[in-house]
Amino acid sequence: MVTLSGCATVGQRTAVSRPPKLVVAIAVDQFSADLFDEYQPRFTGGLARLARRGTLFHNGYQAHAATETCPGHSTILTGDHPAHTGIVANNFYDPAGKRWPAAVYCAEDEDRGTAANYVVSPRHLKVPVLGERMKRLWPESRSVAIAGKDRAAVMMGGHTPDIRWYYRDGRFQTDLDAKPDDDVMAANAKLKALVASHAPPLLVPADCLARAKGVATAPKGPTVGAGRFEHDPSEQLFRASPALDEAVLNLAGDEIDRDQLGRHASPDLLAISLSATDYVGHAFGTEGQEMCIQLHRLDAILGAFLDGLDRRGIDYALVLTADHGGTDIPERLSDGKRYGFPSGAIGEAIKAQLGLKANPLVGGGDVYLDPALDPATRDRVVALALAAYRADPNVAAVFTRAELAAYPIPTGDPVNWRLEDRARASFDAKVSGDLTVLLKRHVVPIPKPAVGYVATHGSAWDNDRRVPILFYRPRARAAERRDDIMTVDIMPTLAAWLGLPVEGAIDGHCVAGAAGAVCPGR
Repeated sequence: MVTLSGCATVGQRTAVSRPPKLVVAIAVDQFSADLFDEYQPRFTGGLARLARRGTLFHNGYQAHAATETCPGHSTILTGDHPAHTGIVANNFYDPAGKRWPAAVYCAEDEDRGTAANYVVSPRHLKVPVLGERMKRLWPESRSVAIAGKDRAAVMMGGHTPDIRWYYRDGRFQTDLDAKPDDDVMAANAKLKALVASHAPPLLVPADCLARAKGVATAPKGPTVGAGRFEHDPSEQLFRASPALDEAVLNLAGDEIDRDQLGRHASPDLLAISLSATDYVGHAFGTEGQEMCIQLHRLDAILGAFLDGLDRRGIDYALVLTADHGGTDIPERLSDGKRYGFPSGAIGEAIKAQLGLKANPLVGGGDVYLDPALDPATRDRVVALALAAYRADPNVAAVFTRAELAAYPIPTGDPVNWRLEDRARASFDAKVSGDLTVLLKRHVVPIPKPAVGYVATHGSAWDNDRRVPILFYRPRARAAERRDDIMTVDIMPTLAAWLGLPVEGAIDGHCVAGAAGAVCPGR
């Protein structure tokens, strides 16, 4: 066996033995494994390269039920399910807090802001991310997070990043005590011009032309499916286009150079979240021409980003996954249905029946009871609510706080998890609701679609849970695997790449053989 540049030769490929100098973790928001499998034969850029030269897991799982942006991102670099990260939803309620009955955002410090003008913070994230673990062993290690959403940057950057930038209100901002450098100022100037302009339509790849079929969303919603992103100037519609992802990756490249990531004595971490696929999915659904254009463009700009890493000569390793999947518009699904969470109507009926002063139920999937209820009335409300939810033909299951608290955290193959297992992986007794309501598959909780919001995710079903996971190291052996792993397995696998001991109990496990990963004790 001949050793070459720290790598052991294996046929025409090699097994990488030395730790990388830079770990890059990329999350693509609302990128289901269904979408990846559908488009994989047509990818020619970065996604094709990662799939063909890396270790591709078709069956990765955001195993929990609350398949939203904040919970999903919280699993990727912590190794923990939302039940342990404390991030159970994008928004939750605190019956004992001063904000009640208004919601609390997952990535805010509610003591320093308002619901309308929140202060971004990692306050609610209970566990460390990979970057924090790296700093404990290597204090000089740099941790950088760049994202299209603040909550994504917070959940991947954690409590002690050196740099954190996210797109918000038309520009890149940070919650850290930092002033925009020249690269960020230039990026913001370009973003301002792009948002203000009437951009020409993007070129439509040939295989997207067949998807150019307009579908009207009911009742009286927008027609989607045949768009080319020809929109009037609008920050909202700018986000739902490939331009947002390109801006994020360009800024990430600039920060690699400015902060000299991958060129220090200690290894560095760059966490990136690309949000445009999620905005496109919400605005147009997952199976129209818009998503086709978005995924082709994502493939191309990821290819350019990887080429840039190679040109810099950095010894890097990379993982790409998603925070959740997505559901297409019901109008294109044979079994799809538009529907609203029934909490409002059920609560109003209970209010009238018991002669209460206010609706006793707040929330949708996580349902919270009015804290002013006395114990006896509270029990009656729970009994009536359970009966009403369980009688609703669109509800798959409903669990009480006590029921979920009694379940153990699930382990084993996530494919075999029952609904209560999936709900338990999302349940934190301190922040979750008094009731957890799961809708049936393809029941979309958007009764009245609007521009920018015709489809969604967040269900306990595999269209939202199953995501691709791709591990990549240049020169490492390629593999395509069908075994089931979870996003909580990513952090311990990256730690194995780095030779970083993982202290304390976590939900995930190192995945042996992922782009050369050698797991401790194996």
